[in-house]
Amino acid sequence: MALDASDFCKIILAIIIPPLGVYLERGWGSDLAINCVLTLLGYLPGIIHALYIILKD
Repeated sequence: MALDASDFCKIILAIIIPPLGVYLERGWGSDLAINCVLTLLGYLPGIIHALYIILKD
């Protein structure tokens, strides 16, 4: 799995603002809604989910 510059930027944004990283990867949808809920419940679960979404592909 090769990471390019856009993935690196998404990872940095996912650590700072997890829903933004998910939005840039997938756009509006269920993944963004799930990430928003996880981020509101706890910042760390939101980060983990965002990194999973970005690195999964």
